[in-house]
Amino acid sequence: MDNEKDIAKSIRKASIKKNWKMFKQSKLGMIGLYIVAFFLFLSLLQPFLFITGIWNEGTYNPVVGYSAQFQDFLVVECPKEYPTEKYQSRTDCPARNEINVKTLFYSDAKVGDTINQNLQPAPPSRKHILGTDPLGRDVFSQIMEGSQVAFILGLLSATLGVGISTILGTIAAFYGGRVDAYLMRQSDLILMLPTLPLLFIISAFSELQVWHLAVVLGTIGGLGGSVITIKSQALQVKVKPFVDSARITGGTKMNILFSHVLPNVAPLALLFMVFSVTGAIASESVLSFLGLLNIDMSWGLMIYLAQVEGYIFSGMKYWWLILPAGLSVTFLAGGFYLVGRGLDEVFNPRLRDR
Repeated sequence: MDNEKDIAKSIRKASIKKNWKMFKQSKLGMIGLYIVAFFLFLSLLQPFLFITGIWNEGTYNPVVGYSAQFQDFLVVECPKEYPTEKYQSRTDCPARNEINVKTLFYSDAKVGDTINQNLQPAPPSRKHILGTDPLGRDVFSQIMEGSQVAFILGLLSATLGVGISTILGTIAAFYGGRVDAYLMRQSDLILMLPTLPLLFIISAFSELQVWHLAVVLGTIGGLGGSVITIKSQALQVKVKPFVDSARITGGTKMNILFSHVLPNVAPLALLFMVFSVTGAIASESVLSFLGLLNIDMSWGLMIYLAQVEGYIFSGMKYWWLILPAGLSVTFLAGGFYLVGRGLDEVFNPRLRDR
C-alpha cells in the first residue's frame, strides 16, 4: 500500500513539473503571472511597512491617514470668458501654482499676492511617490490597500464559485436523470440573469461589503454556465476505462466520484477559477465607482472619490488621482486573464499541439 502511495505521489510530482514547464513556454501566461506577482507583492508590502515602522499610521494609513503639504500660491482671478492670453479654457484656471481669489473665503489676500496654503491633493513627491488625494491620504498606500481587497474578493469569490460548479457539474454528470435535468435548468435560469443589474438591486436593499459581494458573485458564478461546462468534462471522464475498472473492483459511487472523477475535472475548474477572478475585480470596481459598495478603500472607490470632487474632468492635471487606480484595475484583471490563457494552453490539447 505504501509503495502504491509513493508511486502515485511521484506521478503527481512529475505531472506538476511537466505542466509548469509547459506553462513557462506560454509568453502571455508568464507575463500575466509576473503582473499578478507584482500586485501580490504590493498587497504584502503595506503591512510590512507599517509593522517595521518605516511608515506611520497617522501619515500613510489609506483610510484615515493625513499629510499636510504646504505650497506658495499666486492669487489670481479667473476670467468669466475664455479663451484669454493666459488661459485657453475654464479648466486651465487656476494653474497648478495659482489659487482663485473667489475660493479664499477666510483670507484677506488680494489678486497678485502670494499665500502659503495646504496643498491637497498634492502631486507626487519624495514623501508621497504617487501624491495625495483631496483628503491628504497617500495614494500609493491606497493602491496597496486596493490590491489586498482585489485579491481577497477575487480569490474568495472564485474559489466559492468554482467549488459549487465543480461539485454540481460532477454530480449532474455522474447521477444523470432528474438530478441532471434539475441542475441544468437551474444553470439556464442563472444564465438569464444580468449580473450587474442584479447587483445594483441587491445593493439598493442592503449595504454590500466585500465579503457579501464575494459570496454573491461566487454563488451566481457557481450556479451558472460553469456547471454545464464542468458537467461536459465529467461526462467524458465518466466513460474512461479507469472509471470502469474502479466500478468493477467494487468501488462505491462516492469513492469513484471523489477519487477518479473530481481530480480529472480539477484542471478545468482551476481554469474557471482564474478567469472568475477577473470578473470579480471588474464588478467590484464598477460598484465602488457608482458608490454602491460599503467599503473603506478600493481602486474603484478611489476613482469614485476623484469623480465626486470633480477631478476626473480636469484632464491630466490631477492624473495621480485617476491613472494609478484605473491602471491597477486594468493590469491585475488583465494579468489574471493572461494566466488563464496560459493555463488553457497547458490543459487544452488542441491549443497545446498547435
